[in-house]
Amino acid sequence: MSAEQFTFDDMKMVERAKLGNKVPLELFRTIRLIGMYQGLPLGGRGTTVTIGRKIGENLPVHTLDDLLALFEELRIGIPKVIHGEHTMKIVIEDCFCSGLPVLEGKFVCDLEGAIMEGALNKIMDKRVSVREIKCNVNGDEHCEYEVRL
Repeated sequence: MSAEQFTFDDMKMVERAKLGNKVPLELFRTIRLIGMYQGLPLGGRGTTVTIGRKIGENLPVHTLDDLLALFEELRIGIPKVIHGEHTMKIVIEDCFCSGLPVLEGKFVCDLEGAIMEGALNKIMDKRVSVREIKCNVNGDEHCEYEVRL
């Protein structure tokens, strides 16, 4: 750890002899959807965007492929890139919200999009915008993000 801040490598330093390094998805969902989404103003959007960007900027990734591999390694979801003529979309299968009740009009995976945005800003060394356009909770078949370069 640096003198003033934690790093992503610090997060890997787990010394829990009995419980190990895994926490249940239910806990993550509870923090995200009940604590932040329902507990903070505007569904916590300002908070999740700020947090997500900061996390993304600090991930040990140097390419888009690194980012996609880390998303799967961290069990955020299984990402797939779809390239358009002037756009790029990232589909996330098996997202943390898969299986939750459908609430039409609700998009709850803004943190994951902000993580991608922060990482892509660093990787591409320019401002990138990532917006969630599909979500399992909305009734869509997967979560999907539009990436504007």
